[in-house]
Amino acid sequence: MTETRWASGVGIATTTADGTILDTWYPSPALLPLSGLDTAAERAALEPQTGSDERLGTSTSVVEVEIDLDAAVGSVSDAYLRLHLLSHLVVEPNSISLDGIFGHLPNNAWTNAGPTTPEFAASNLAALKRAGVQVYAQDKFPRLTDYVLPRGVRIADASRARLGAHLAPGTVVMHEGFVNFNAGTMGTSMVEGRISQGVVVGDGSDIGGGASIMGTLSGGGSHRVSVGQRSLLGANSGIGISLGDDCVVEAGLYITAGTKVVLVDEPRTADGALQTIKAAQLSGVNGVLFLRNSVTGAIEARKRRGVGVTLNEALHA
Repeated sequence: MTETRWASGVGIATTTADGTILDTWYPSPALLPLSGLDTAAERAALEPQTGSDERLGTSTSVVEVEIDLDAAVGSVSDAYLRLHLLSHLVVEPNSISLDGIFGHLPNNAWTNAGPTTPEFAASNLAALKRAGVQVYAQDKFPRLTDYVLPRGVRIADASRARLGAHLAPGTVVMHEGFVNFNAGTMGTSMVEGRISQGVVVGDGSDIGGGASIMGTLSGGGSHRVSVGQRSLLGANSGIGISLGDDCVVEAGLYITAGTKVVLVDEPRTADGALQTIKAAQLSGVNGVLFLRNSVTGAIEARKRRGVGVTLNEALHA
């Protein structure tokens, strides 16, 4: 019999006049059942922060939530607890069930004063402006920093990291970097490109400016792409396969599973030709340099030896 993996949290939920829950904030989510928390103390700390906001047509109240991490998402507060666990680094990406999460996240109008419904915002825009309230987004997912401020992390543009992003200490997300939910870094990393849902990036790796890592939310794919340690995605490059440790993808080069790759350092075929394989066969292999031959236009894979890229320590201190 499989033992239940419990998680719980005491938080503040935002509710509309008709009782619809829009979000829930958890200061200290934990991998414990509620019986393992000092719920009375946590309630006492949160109660003074609750109340109503006539500007947004909402009110806030303290809630206590307990979930099974392997079960499907069952409510708005359940969904937010899972996202908080990821962003508080309590769990790693792809380690808990997120089945049904989209169906339980309302499409909110996000303002600098908190969430409200798009219908309420649309009907009260003039009043909101007079009150100094600005609608900055309309989406199911909020900004990470509206709920969690990860320790030892730099995020140049808060709108580029969603709640549910897992950002390890030492990570730098520059202005054009983007980190989706259930994705992120496992150590010190530079992020100037896109980390899609389900993707994890290893310690010491650099996702260059404009680089893109394919996720699994669209396109029908099932492979969860990952990037190993000390690897580099050059500017405006992209991958649909995993990279092992100490790998480099040349700037501007996009590698998908079906990309034909010439193996420069491998023995030739019987007729003297270089071997050509699909890039999927190199998925997760350590020490590979991917580049495009500037004369023939062929995409080549060459062996790399030694340690891969080295990040600037001053930028990640």
